[in-house]
Amino acid sequence: MAKTRVVAAMSGGVDSCVAAAMLLEQGYDVIGITMQLWNHAGDGTERFDSCCSLTDVHDARQAAHRLGIPHYVVNYEREFKSGVVDYFAAEYAAGRTPNPCVMCNSKLKFDHLVDRAHALGAEWVATGHFARVVHHGDGRPSELYTGLDDKKDQSYFLFDMRPENLARAMFPLGHMTKTEVRAAAAKLGLHTAEKHESQEICFVTNGRYTDFLAKHYPEVTTGHGGDIVDRSGRVLGQHEGIHLFTVGQRKGLGALGPEPKYVAVIDADTNQVVVDDLENLKVSSFHVARANWLVPLSEISADRVFTVMVRYRAKTVVCRVVPDPEDHNLWQVLLAEPARWVTPGQAAVFYANDRVVGGGFIAKLRGPAAAVAASQTAERLPTALGQSSADLHAT
Repeated sequence: MAKTRVVAAMSGGVDSCVAAAMLLEQGYDVIGITMQLWNHAGDGTERFDSCCSLTDVHDARQAAHRLGIPHYVVNYEREFKSGVVDYFAAEYAAGRTPNPCVMCNSKLKFDHLVDRAHALGAEWVATGHFARVVHHGDGRPSELYTGLDDKKDQSYFLFDMRPENLARAMFPLGHMTKTEVRAAAAKLGLHTAEKHESQEICFVTNGRYTDFLAKHYPEVTTGHGGDIVDRSGRVLGQHEGIHLFTVGQRKGLGALGPEPKYVAVIDADTNQVVVDDLENLKVSSFHVARANWLVPLSEISADRVFTVMVRYRAKTVVCRVVPDPEDHNLWQVLLAEPARWVTPGQAAVFYANDRVVGGGFIAKLRGPAAAVAASQTAERLPTALGQSSADLHAT
């Protein structure tokens, strides 16, 4: 009987190499695929040890050779630039803070890997993400869950997967810890066992996204200075471009008064950066756009209680999610407790215990009047939800 074929995405890191090895041990017919996403050849300032570098391609090839599996390098640089890098620049131009890892992992990688798997006669696509997926096989949609290692859980980056792609996904590391993965790599004799993890954006290889934008997207960074204002519109200072700021930022504002100020709102229409005191940055409700649900819409009802993560590794906050009555493209998120650092452009991912139900991208925050309303909402939200904050966490 022919073995079930799996395409294993091999980035060259320890996680993807161990994922491929585990599938091989389980009896699958494994084909390794490395996606060449970004051309790192440049002016000598780029590093070659970041994610998706030429070093990673070599490491993936070496690991595949060690495992004795076929390995292919496929060039997706054009798709990566249009789907991730151009998006990255456009979001900063629009006054939002992009999340390129969500765009890359949920959409670009899986869309193309599923197509490649089909062409190779493979039934599944596997990656080294720390997440879990449950396939029912009875017509019910596949379910996405957090990885058991809460320090490494990467389900946040996968919320935007198409349900049909999730139905073909495998995450062999979902039940493992990072320590166990490294131990498995060492036991297998994989040279990636002690390879360090890249924390940077893979295409921003010198660590400064502003330099990257200035070099590759000068239209985003040149000639877009404006005013730094308070909530009332009073001008406090000047800035050299909204791309330099993100909500919650303090650095780079200069001396605006006796008390430190933080970025509260970035208005691309007026090129204004609105600042406020730290305590005024908390919000009790916000909107998400481009929502993607991994459960039937009937489960996203006004009486369902979820938790939401508003940026990777942030503490989750209990919430409810309701359609916006005026704009069917938006969903309103009502928080049981006010949250700080809710940043337009970042992903807001919703969980039912350890299951990912979906998410969206945080939309533009409202102005001062909305900030006051949000504060008032925070005071009455537990009552409005019919439960105390403690009850909500126990639901």
